[in-house]
Amino acid sequence: MQADPTLTKAYFTKLQTGIVAALETLDGAAFRTDSWERPAGGGGLTRLVEEGNLFERGGCNFSHVMGGGMPASATAHRPELAGARFEAMGVSLVLHPRNPYVPTVHMNVRCFIAFPEGREPIWWFGGGMDLTPYYGFDEDAVHFHRACHDALAPFGGDFHPRFKDWCDRYFFLKHRNEPRGVGGIFFDDLGANGEIDFDTAFALTRSVGDAFLGAYTPIVERRRNLPFGERERDFQAYRRGRYVEFNLVFDRGTLFGLQSGGRTESILMSMPPIVKWRYDWHPEAGSPEARLYDHFLTGRDWLADA
Repeated sequence: MQADPTLTKAYFTKLQTGIVAALETLDGAAFRTDSWERPAGGGGLTRLVEEGNLFERGGCNFSHVMGGGMPASATAHRPELAGARFEAMGVSLVLHPRNPYVPTVHMNVRCFIAFPEGREPIWWFGGGMDLTPYYGFDEDAVHFHRACHDALAPFGGDFHPRFKDWCDRYFFLKHRNEPRGVGGIFFDDLGANGEIDFDTAFALTRSVGDAFLGAYTPIVERRRNLPFGERERDFQAYRRGRYVEFNLVFDRGTLFGLQSGGRTESILMSMPPIVKWRYDWHPEAGSPEARLYDHFLTGRDWLADA
């Protein structure tokens, strides 16, 4: 089966609606609805909460954009598509809870179709989810990775180790030589080289999107009422700086959105509301803050160690 934009769009819009409804129940505050159009073609729907009961800032975007030439971020590894007309759609979310014991989370599922002149259209899927704790818990990391594993298991045993490793390598701040968080799964270009058919690639992508709430909600419920103070909030703000650095320097989705003339407010909704940087700061040895670096930011195999 060839790529079907109508089919994929119907799924992505339904996914956004379902996730936002669940998050509104979890938070107790309504998400703002912001519909937008892109002058070059397409548009989207941004759903956002700020200063909620649980989420200090959280957003869940749906976008469907078209263009006359693939941006550089999308063709750096596929130069043969430079200048090709394209269509891209997907759902992307980032949640920044106020409580430092509740981790930040990211999830994205997307579909691209390129139309190189004189050739058949080329489609591919991408996505994944990853967890970024500030004060980590082994139980939470294992649960999140188990949910990622189970989402991929129906499609064969090789997908999870490959996508887990891809996530560890992708969400890595090279200039800091450290992971952004405890990882999860990440994949891109799924189907572009004909290694998997459209139906299977789409089903796998749906399985990842559908697994998000089960991967994250139990963690939130376990940690949302833990007491915290200024020390924890200060460290959370410092570590959020790493999130900003990654998104603005390395994240392909952010770069694609900005380079393709996307809506800046929606693209940058992933930024946390309060962030701090310090010069050459290091946590005190043996402290709870040091444990994040020593125990969690290690790229470990959480399922093997469980």
